[in-house]
Amino acid sequence: MEYYSLNGSSQKVSFKEAVIKGLAEDKGLYFPEQIDPLSDEFIKNIEQFSDEEIAFNAIKQFVGDEIPAKELKQIISETLSFPFPVVPIEDNISTLELFHGPTMAFKDVGARFMARCLGYFNKENHKEVTVLVATSGDTGGAVASGFLGVENVKVVILYPSKKVSEVQEKQLTTLGQNIYALEVNGTFDDCQAMVKKAFLDTSITDFKQLTSANSINVARWLPQMFYFFFAYKQLKNLTKKLVFSVPSGNFGNICAGMMAKKIGLPIHQFIASTNVNDIVPNYMLTQLYEPKPSKQTISNAMDVGDPSNFIRIQKIYDNDFDALQKDLHSYSFTDDETRQAMKHLYENCGYIADPHGAVGYLGLKKYGLPPDAFGVFLETAHPIKFLDVVEPVINKKLTYPSQIQEVINKQKKAVFINSYDELKSFLLDN
Repeated sequence: MEYYSLNGSSQKVSFKEAVIKGLAEDKGLYFPEQIDPLSDEFIKNIEQFSDEEIAFNAIKQFVGDEIPAKELKQIISETLSFPFPVVPIEDNISTLELFHGPTMAFKDVGARFMARCLGYFNKENHKEVTVLVATSGDTGGAVASGFLGVENVKVVILYPSKKVSEVQEKQLTTLGQNIYALEVNGTFDDCQAMVKKAFLDTSITDFKQLTSANSINVARWLPQMFYFFFAYKQLKNLTKKLVFSVPSGNFGNICAGMMAKKIGLPIHQFIASTNVNDIVPNYMLTQLYEPKPSKQTISNAMDVGDPSNFIRIQKIYDNDFDALQKDLHSYSFTDDETRQAMKHLYENCGYIADPHGAVGYLGLKKYGLPPDAFGVFLETAHPIKFLDVVEPVINKKLTYPSQIQEVINKQKKAVFINSYDELKSFLLDN
């Protein structure tokens, strides 16, 4: 399998090169040159396969022969060491819980898969690779956990100061070893801009091998297809059209769902549910893509003003707006609406949702499910990660799960930076 840059002016690369480089030289995102559908027989009999077998079949064409089947299956087995339950909410709505991994966020899947791929590629290479990643919340913790202790890999995480929750901050600043946290005086967009600039800065890349663990990296993005397949497997007997509402910030998650559909998963409709950072909802109304400075909300992981992966979504649909419009609806919601949804879910359904899941639920409600459809909203993070938001809304004290107890009382260790030059110095001096 070869990958090419969506900016169109870089050479094609292998899966291994795409993983290690993260971003193409022309600043473009990598995209697979060929996409082959899975067999109808596989989809028809999906309930006969284990989750690990499903994941292997979904991802193997994108890896090619660069990781032998035996090793790839082992990587998948280690990645998927926790459940992905579909939990009933209302008569025609369920939630897909993606928070049962080590950092209690959906990003555990992509981070663990990528870390193990990079570990495999780097095991005979004694040159250190620096994983440089920006986070709006959950990516940092998932990447820190996934890469902790990986040989010859250093992880540098940039996060916006005072714009992530306490639990999220502890998960990315307390592990030590090969994990370094940089607290940025700015927004997530500032962090992401710094990361992209570093990849193109030859005064860094001539001396350091950089790669990204954001969803711009194909090994972070593509494995997110897995849990759309797992949800379909659990709901197949309903014989209804599946509608997925995905809380969306950088749009890597919903983009992976669209790739799952591209290779054969029968998904009827996608809903990109956002907070007030409404770049894509506006685009779906106007066909004008206009990035804006991000606004801070209670669903902070979606505080993104220029979603990196939307260009991949456009490519999946061959830049045909009419085709995209048939598959995608997109709505934005305020913090007040999000709180009201959290309160409704708790009081009427007995379900405690985090702010992001609540936005996903709102997307299904605004879409209005027809009788022949069944809605699934993605619960992307455990509500414990947003205590300051959740507890006042539901008027209930939550207890820390074991995954959070392990880090919450540890001492934060982060370097505060104000500018790109300070990031550059950190990378070159450490």
